[in-house]
Amino acid sequence: MYIRQAAVQDVRILSELAFASKAYWGYDEAFMEACREDLTITEAHLTAAQLFVVEENRQIQGFIAVEQDPSQRDRGLVTYLFIHPKAIGRGYGQALWNRMVDAARDLGIRAVLVHSDPHAEPFYVRMGARRIGEIASTVFPDRHLPVLETII
Repeated sequence: MYIRQAAVQDVRILSELAFASKAYWGYDEAFMEACREDLTITEAHLTAAQLFVVEENRQIQGFIAVEQDPSQRDRGLVTYLFIHPKAIGRGYGQALWNRMVDAARDLGIRAVLVHSDPHAEPFYVRMGARRIGEIASTVFPDRHLPVLETII
C-alpha cells in the first residue's frame, strides 16, 4: 500500500472511482447521474485541497481530500473519501484517514468536519468522528446528510 499526493493525470481516474464508489450503495441511475458533477474531480480540486490517493500494485484504490476553512484556519472539511468498490474493507479508508489527519495537523487544523453519505457514517464513527447535525444535500435539497466532526 502506497499513499501519495494526487497528480493532474489522476483526475479522470479519481472521477471514475468516485462514481463507482457512490454507486456501490445501490443508488439508481437517475440519482447517480444527478450526482455526476459533484463526483467529478478537477485540477482545481488539487489546488484547493490536500488530496491523497492510495495505490496497490500501481492501481489507485481510493482517495481522500481535506480543505482548510479559510475563515477558521483551525477547521477543515473532508470533501472526498472514496474507495474502489472491490477494495472496500481492506484498510485503505483507514490508511487514507490517518494520512489526512497528519496533513491536517501539519496545516494547523484541529477539527475536521465530514458531510457524509448516510451509508458511510459508520466508517467515520469508527475513525472517531461524532455526529453533530445534518446538512441539506447540494444535489437533492430535500435529502439531508449527516455532519460529523473529529477533533484531531
